[in-house]
Amino acid sequence: MHNAQERAALIAKLRALPARLEALLAPLSEAQLSAVPDGAWSAKQNVHHLADAHMNAFIRVKLALLEDCPTLKPYNQDDWARTPEAAELPVESSLAILRGLHARWAHLFESLSEAEFAREAFHPENGFMRVLDFLDYYAAHGEAHLRQIHQALEATGTPVTWSY
Repeated sequence: MHNAQERAALIAKLRALPARLEALLAPLSEAQLSAVPDGAWSAKQNVHHLADAHMNAFIRVKLALLEDCPTLKPYNQDDWARTPEAAELPVESSLAILRGLHARWAHLFESLSEAEFAREAFHPENGFMRVLDFLDYYAAHGEAHLRQIHQALEATGTPVTWSY
């Protein structure tokens, strides 16, 4: 189990993700955001995926906190990334979701006790997961998608000066 300082650093990463995404995406045109590199998601699909994945994860954390070892429902992230709104809507809709969601999620994580961080849920593909595992995973997940967006932009010829 992480100590309080380590958890605080992870929570800070989670809280900062929406602002970091906005800084990366702000100078980009809709064409740059929508450009799809070979075999990868566009920057836009990555942002919509982050909203989808983090909404699911937030709900999973709440279930783990409020139910006795609930079974979580898996979903296919590639299918979700191909739905019309993920390919067509501007990123602002998902950035708005992420701003509100991450503010709530960070506050929730900051309020938890050691016992609450240890609560578990069962994921059919991943096995038992503690609430702390969600904090670990999704702090890193945001970082991974910042890198993936950066790589997608570079692969489609968009120069990126922002660093992660």
